[in-house]
Amino acid sequence: MNVSRIALVGGVAASTVLILAGTASAHVSVQPQGEAAKGGYATINFKVPNEQDNASTTKLEVNFPTDHPLASVMPQPVPGWKIDVTRSKLAKPLDMHGQKINEAVSKVTWTAEGSKNSLGIRPGEFQQFPLSVGQLPEDADQLVFKAIQTYDNKDVVRWIEEQKEGAEEPESPAPVLKLTAATTDEHGSTADDKSGAATADEAKDKRTEAASASSSSDTTARVLGVVGIVIGIAGVAFGVLAGRRRTA
Repeated sequence: MNVSRIALVGGVAASTVLILAGTASAHVSVQPQGEAAKGGYATINFKVPNEQDNASTTKLEVNFPTDHPLASVMPQPVPGWKIDVTRSKLAKPLDMHGQKINEAVSKVTWTAEGSKNSLGIRPGEFQQFPLSVGQLPEDADQLVFKAIQTYDNKDVVRWIEEQKEGAEEPESPAPVLKLTAATTDEHGSTADDKSGAATADEAKDKRTEAASASSSSDTTARVLGVVGIVIGIAGVAFGVLAGRRRTA
């Protein structure tokens, strides 16, 4: 009896932990497809789960960081959603590929459109919103985006709280994009470029070795041919002289 009660209590406790963990992790987040390398370009996805049981998410606003503005932002079309890209003038122009950029994207908004029965992100579902972004900063380890999620019952959830070092995760954390180390060296050559160059050099060396071997083989063949001819002539001359001696 006691064992059964302990097992029951343990099961309830475990279920409660799982439920709370699921609730805590169900927030708007951002992840790259592959890696988001410093100084490069990346495709990122904003993942938006629906946390309500009786309402659908019909709008998502993502505000871009002002301390590290992104000049190039291109959304991928999402069926059933209207996309608006807002650009703002920069206090300090950006230098991209030798050009001065005076504007950068400050906000991207997705708004659900369509019939009422298929409108937005329904309860128990999630949606991803892809963006191609760049050029990513070289002097930052992460980018913080502040998102606002709106439901069709007028509820609004602001995912705007930044994580403080050493503190617990806030109740409504802002999506954070982690940046990885740059993949290029100081001359702008990528690891793949270096690998390709090394492979090309190896192929060139092999071709040179093959050409040298072929040239050496040809030279040897020619020498042997000449030696054979000389030996043949000497043999004929020796035969003629021997015949003359026998005749005499």
